[in-house]
Amino acid sequence: MRVLAVVPARGGSVGVPLKNLEKVGGIPLVARAVDACLRAELVDEVVVSTDHDLIARAAEAAGARVVRRPADLSGPTASSESAVLHALSETPGDDPEIVVLVQCTSAFIDPRDLDAAVARVLGGEADSVFSGVETYEFVWTGAGHGVNHDPSVRPRRQDREPHFRETGAFYVMRTAGLRERGHRFFGTVAVQPVPARHAVEIDVPEDLEIARALAPFVDEPLPIDVDAVVTDFDGVHTDDRAFVDSEGREMVAVSRSDGMGIALLRRAGVRTLVLSTERNPVVAARAAKLGVPVVQGLGAKDAALRAWLAAEGLDPERVAYVGNDVNDLSCMAMVGWPVAVPDAHPRVRAAARVVLSAPGGAGAVRELSDRVLAARPAVSPETAPEAAPAPVFPAYGAAPLAEPRPVRIGRSLVGPGQPVYVIGEIGINHNGDVEIARRLIDVAADAGCQAVKFQKRTPEICVPLEQRDQIRQTPWGEMTYMEYKLRTEFGADEYAHIAKYCEERGVDWFASPWDVPSVEFLEKMDVVAHKVASASVTDHELLRALAATRKPVILSTGMSTLEEIDAAVEILGTERLVMMHATSTYPLPPEEANLRMITTLRQRYGVPVGYSGHERGLQISLAAVTLGAVTVERHITLDRTMWGSDHAASLEPSGLEHLVRDIRIIEESLGDGVKRVYPGEEAPRARLRRVTA
Repeated sequence: MRVLAVVPARGGSVGVPLKNLEKVGGIPLVARAVDACLRAELVDEVVVSTDHDLIARAAEAAGARVVRRPADLSGPTASSESAVLHALSETPGDDPEIVVLVQCTSAFIDPRDLDAAVARVLGGEADSVFSGVETYEFVWTGAGHGVNHDPSVRPRRQDREPHFRETGAFYVMRTAGLRERGHRFFGTVAVQPVPARHAVEIDVPEDLEIARALAPFVDEPLPIDVDAVVTDFDGVHTDDRAFVDSEGREMVAVSRSDGMGIALLRRAGVRTLVLSTERNPVVAARAAKLGVPVVQGLGAKDAALRAWLAAEGLDPERVAYVGNDVNDLSCMAMVGWPVAVPDAHPRVRAAARVVLSAPGGAGAVRELSDRVLAARPAVSPETAPEAAPAPVFPAYGAAPLAEPRPVRIGRSLVGPGQPVYVIGEIGINHNGDVEIARRLIDVAADAGCQAVKFQKRTPEICVPLEQRDQIRQTPWGEMTYMEYKLRTEFGADEYAHIAKYCEERGVDWFASPWDVPSVEFLEKMDVVAHKVASASVTDHELLRALAATRKPVILSTGMSTLEEIDAAVEILGTERLVMMHATSTYPLPPEEANLRMITTLRQRYGVPVGYSGHERGLQISLAAVTLGAVTVERHITLDRTMWGSDHAASLEPSGLEHLVRDIRIIEESLGDGVKRVYPGEEAPRARLRRVTA
């Protein structure tokens, strides 16, 4: 063993009693420290030194080995070094080369910072490294004397050398030096800079409140691995408002996306339940529509939840509960994943392990379902495209390949059982204007698309020689075709702006590269995927460059034979491939749509298959969804009458909005194929059904 991490965690604490068991982001501080060490690649083993049974239990549950600290090393005057040295003496075998002291009082420790500090000691750069945050603060004594400055000279920040404030999060030391000196600073001492947002040390209750408030913004949004999801209704499925008509009947606003989220959870085998303190027909009606059991009129939600968990045989640690007000706290304390909506009561936010970004009634349940589903698909080890065996494609009429596995693209999983991944293709409809590109990104984001797509060319390669000097009429006057292509092509500055704006709007972006230098350009921009245009299916040099990126590839199949597609797939492999059925006629007449090719491609190649449409209207794209298209791509424009070759076959903002809306309705209506009697059928069944022998 080269690196041992030791986490001292006494039961006694002056400022905050049993501080190491206090939860930040729903996780005890001792477990957060252990998790950071376990996720650090250079740490071989994690030990928690404690004198307290509950801390020991929490540490073991988090994956650490526990060393019981004797009473003489557990008092308030005992040093952390003494705990580390005792842990070393209780560790079998030879001393590790490096020992890391990690303190629970720092709630936000990035494993990458730990690794960087360990690497500096292993590499011989330093003998002792501590975590510090850069500061330009002027420090004074209580008597009014400057500690790190001359009070008569007030240099500007940019004229000063930074100091580093010790955060107390971690200390990396050579074990031999610690044993020789008895303290953590010796030999060559270096600082490992950490972000200011991580530099919160918890000593008093106010520090704990600050850490809890920061947790939703600092903690990475990891997948939520649970077997069941339980939700409150008001404030979670709704925005906590009610509309009352003149006869006292209530109505509430809910999100269709939440309905799809619940449907996906049920399809994945995740059990669901709604708990509500009120008895309200609105709650019953919504739960019936979702197909979710509901318990209403509860005096104590926790009793109902406890009974349901027992009846279902569920481990509470593998259950998520979503709440928004103080009557949810007892249920949140019962489960392993307490979750809050962003506008929840402060006490509820403080008790939550996860605080969602979407408010109640506006997609909170869908956001949670996406994170639950992200933890469920099995992930196989990826192999390099060149190492993968050449695929064998079945002939027409042969038995289909296994159900395709979803492919992760950016924020989403794309494949069967997942929400349809809707791509707004901006292409070249920006006409070389970044402001138009921004407006089109807004159109896509506002409509509910998950991604936007551009095109990237190197005109000197892509424009044929015979076309370069042809004169073209453009909005910027008369110019050669080559001049026009250069005029409308975005470069690094424009795409950097696009990348930043897409991140702000919460949509993925990528492009269709038309040549190898464009692949290299897009890789520098760190796109989440690459798209192969139908025209590029036979450009094997381009396909090999795309395969080498090991990024997901979306392959359009317009103007191609099956043999040409076979050759392309042999180069790209199928591990990270999504195919798009397409017909490259602009605009597309219905008789050339041939949507049954979606099934053919899925059966032949065993990969997720979507649809890239160039038709007028929405009907063909919506029909593609009913035939199993897992992604839909449509060109978008601000106005179909704008100048440019692709605008006429594009959707305007209202058309795109209707397309996404109708796709989500279709997804919800397709169901799971299991025949059942729905709650809405019970009354007519009782009234109309006649049973005879």
